[in-house]
Amino acid sequence: MVKRPKGAIIGIGELQPVRYSEEKTTLSFIAESVQLALQDAGLSKEDIDGLLVGPQVGETPQHVPATVAEYLGLEPSMSNTVDLGGATGAGMIWRAAAAIEAGMCETVVCVLANKNERGNPPRSPNRNPIREFDVPFGASGANTSYALLKRLHMENYGSTQEDFARIAYWARKNARKNPKAIFHDKPVELEDILQSPIISDPLHLLEIVMPCAGGAAVIVTSEEKAEKAKQKPVYLKGAGEKITHRAVSQAPAVDRHPFSYSIPYALNQAGLTGKDLDLLSLYDCYTSVVAVQLESLGICELGQFGSFVRSHTFSHDGDYPLNTHGGQLGFGQADLAGGMSHVIEAVTQLRGEAVGRQIPEAKHALVTGNGATLSETTALVLGGTSS
Repeated sequence: MVKRPKGAIIGIGELQPVRYSEEKTTLSFIAESVQLALQDAGLSKEDIDGLLVGPQVGETPQHVPATVAEYLGLEPSMSNTVDLGGATGAGMIWRAAAAIEAGMCETVVCVLANKNERGNPPRSPNRNPIREFDVPFGASGANTSYALLKRLHMENYGSTQEDFARIAYWARKNARKNPKAIFHDKPVELEDILQSPIISDPLHLLEIVMPCAGGAAVIVTSEEKAEKAKQKPVYLKGAGEKITHRAVSQAPAVDRHPFSYSIPYALNQAGLTGKDLDLLSLYDCYTSVVAVQLESLGICELGQFGSFVRSHTFSHDGDYPLNTHGGQLGFGQADLAGGMSHVIEAVTQLRGEAVGRQIPEAKHALVTGNGATLSETTALVLGGTSS
């Protein structure tokens, strides 16, 4: 085991996602999410002395922490922008704990939000190497890039379309137990997923997240302060992070993706194995991302996630509860806040507050985040006790 940053989550706030936002700003979503988290924690804004936000909040391309702090009426002694794509939510949690342990602050609010207007233009010009090495060959956008990674797994290991579709099926099935999920009342069968349109071969429409609007906030404090918190604390037990590339053309071999480092590292810090976990709250922008994480956990062999998903159940009362809130495939992806939904579900389960979908005696959860094209990854192990 290696040294871990110590901290605890004592407050959560999450807006119900909506397909499109009308006359709303990202800053207003941020404010509403933070207010909910403060109410949950029984704190006031004066109790917050640390702030972590995502990049490009929509109304300002620079000075993001200062803009958000001013809007919220905060004067933090530690603030930063965390820019890890879909891994940002999970990445914020261990950074908050590390800042607290370093003595820079005592209580940090981590917040992400996104508006989603019809016909909303891109937030900033894209000036990265993808323009040189990928786009000229047709690999433009996430769908094409993730399609390439899925095809690589199918070619290398013989995984099938049905294997991947089962991941989306369980996400949508679990979403039916979560009234806040955007697909709460929209069940699908396995055949519906397999017969949905091919968006970028071999990816089907229902294997891909649907963008929406929403926000989420999490409050992290020291383990000492957490003992006096209003809510049952949820403790950070381990964290791992790894970046291996940005453009899919520069990705390492499929058996060397960054989750193969970050997940084992977090489990090592926590002194646990994949089989010790009660909840897998795995980032799921595409079905293929979940597949490689299951293999990185050590609960199935490399390339064998297909036989694993065919022989296990992934509901809250199944043998491997997976994304019990519906994941992003069922709950919705409010841009970077989509990744924070995995953190909030883990906290909700470990508190014992997941009404209608509670995992019996949940003690440990794995939360992951993924940015760019299986490029930036973060893994957290959260526990219901400090020991």
